[in-house]
Amino acid sequence: MNGASREALAAARERLDALTDSTSVDAGSLAEELAAVTALLDREVSLRRVLTDPAQAGEAKAELAQRLFGAQVSGPAADLVSGMVRSRWSQSRDLVDALEELANTADLTAAQKANRLDDVEDELFRFSRIVSSNTELRAALTDRKATTSAKSELLRSLLGGRAYVTTERLVTRLVTAPRGRSLESGLESLSKLAAERRDRMVAVVTSAVPLSDTQKQRLGAALAKLYGRRMHLNLDVDPEVVGGIRVQVGDEVINGSIADRLEDAGRRLAS
Repeated sequence: MNGASREALAAARERLDALTDSTSVDAGSLAEELAAVTALLDREVSLRRVLTDPAQAGEAKAELAQRLFGAQVSGPAADLVSGMVRSRWSQSRDLVDALEELANTADLTAAQKANRLDDVEDELFRFSRIVSSNTELRAALTDRKATTSAKSELLRSLLGGRAYVTTERLVTRLVTAPRGRSLESGLESLSKLAAERRDRMVAVVTSAVPLSDTQKQRLGAALAKLYGRRMHLNLDVDPEVVGGIRVQVGDEVINGSIADRLEDAGRRLAS
């Protein structure tokens, strides 16, 4: 997002944080309501254009949003959406993208309050690995001819009872309403959003053999020192990894020799 939309999203994030900090607001229910509004505005192009029309007064757009959604969602959800349409957006689609992010963030906040955010992060990563290694599963989940209910049922059979409820909701929304994204990029965005809940970056660590707890702690500490932020490690094992270990943080790849130096730095930090 650029310009006005970036500022509007930042303001919406602050309002969402204020709402979910309240013990009277159920973050999981708020997530479902925001997801429903997202789906509606994604379908109704003319409506979202009206709600983001820069020629219309912000207060008038907020009043319209209250009339449209006030009886359909809770007061906190309607107030949040009204505040968002009161802001200025560079493109009408940016409003929908922002609403989708807030819905996912609210779900992640619910997991965080339940002390299950680490589980959700790990489950999203493992699911992304399963999808990338199973072409038949990926084809079934991205088949445009398959119905929403069929995809939901498939995910229920895969994740139901095996993954935390937040993980299942996030993945189901992504698969049933991809909004033009690939499944891989959508899962990556969810993982990054989960990490940001703790102001952490995500490092995908692929090693030739499983890392010990001590090695994970040292590597995590060294990466945190290198990047200046807490680091969540997503671990994978591949015997063919050259150099024994590969670390990817965003678009940056750290090869085995550099990783060895990072581990040495970690040992010095621990000593």
